[in-house]
Amino acid sequence: YLPAVPACPVTQGTGKVGLPGSCRSYSIQEIICEIIRINKPINTMKNNFTWFLLCLACMMTLSCSDKKNTADESEKGVSTVLPDTKNEVAVQILKKRDFHHELVSNGKISARGKADLRFETGEVIAHIYVKNGDRVQKGQKLADLDKFRLEQKLSQSEDALLKAELELKDVLIGQGYSPDDFSKVPAETMKIAKVKSGYEQSKSQYELAKREMEHATLIAPFDGVVANLFSKPYNPANTSEAFCTIIDSKGMEADFTVLENELAFIRMGDKVVITPYAGGDAFEGSVSEINPLVDANGMVKVKALVNAGGKLFSGMNVRVSVRRSLGERLVIPKSAVVLRSGKQVVFTLKDGKAMWNYVNTGLENAIECVVSDKSQKGIEDGLLEGDTVIVTGNLNLAHEAEVYVK
Repeated sequence: YLPAVPACPVTQGTGKVGLPGSCRSYSIQEIICEIIRINKPINTMKNNFTWFLLCLACMMTLSCSDKKNTADESEKGVSTVLPDTKNEVAVQILKKRDFHHELVSNGKISARGKADLRFETGEVIAHIYVKNGDRVQKGQKLADLDKFRLEQKLSQSEDALLKAELELKDVLIGQGYSPDDFSKVPAETMKIAKVKSGYEQSKSQYELAKREMEHATLIAPFDGVVANLFSKPYNPANTSEAFCTIIDSKGMEADFTVLENELAFIRMGDKVVITPYAGGDAFEGSVSEINPLVDANGMVKVKALVNAGGKLFSGMNVRVSVRRSLGERLVIPKSAVVLRSGKQVVFTLKDGKAMWNYVNTGLENAIECVVSDKSQKGIEDGLLEGDTVIVTGNLNLAHEAEVYVK
């Protein structure tokens, strides 16, 4: 008969069977339980405390062993994840070359030729021959009014003028002048005679009726595109608003502003590049106007002529870039400059190592900037022509860090 190992106070009764004198391997917890079973005195507080300390020490030994194994595995993982490698960089040989200074501003496109056309009388619109977006030629008919009332008004004013001419002749004949030749009538006498006969008033009404008749048909004043046409036929014309707008889309202007301290870098005729924010191709132009007045915000208004071939629309938002050559300078990409402790730093390559150089940058454009030249007298922070400049992979470099060129 083999007695079972009783429930251990530490393991809370695992139910394992012990075999005294056998070759079976016992765990530390089972050994402790067996010792307690054999040697445990009844109602002895001192012995209970002694055995409790013995069990606690064994358990701490096992826990420390597990932690050591876990730490060893973590160190092994870290050494695998963080290999010791060199920094990969790209370099560029520093040379003097032409630097194109660039002023960048926001602007709006406007048409050089723009005409708001309107009717001069409120007659009913009889015909509309075009619609928004149509291209028209100079002299092309756009719309007509109903001309019945205008024709009657012109006829009446013409009859009134003829009647006034007869009255004028009667006045002059009554004063003794020949009706066949009024050239000898004094100017002051002729003026009084015209007032008495009503000739001047009748002539004025006739000219007005004639003009209204002529403007009952809208004609395109130049080649362009129709815009803002919202009226409908068989409705009275609104004389207080434009019937439509004709825009010369072939000749466009870009209106933009520059800071007053940038005014020295812009001249009449400078080349500009216009890029619509809506996307599409960029267009070239030239500066045509510089307003000689600085506004309250320190800005100066500038205009540039753009030949967009009808691909730009009036009112479009554009990016304006004004470029001007400033001669040969030491020029580096902007990506080569990093900040260290609030100062500008450029790394150069020497013997496979990155060398730390303090620099000062000057004028810049969208992708490049001018860097200080140490060969010039009085300049301590800068670079020299022929230096190998690190242009990429320099964000986390340190002085004399080993690098390799990709």
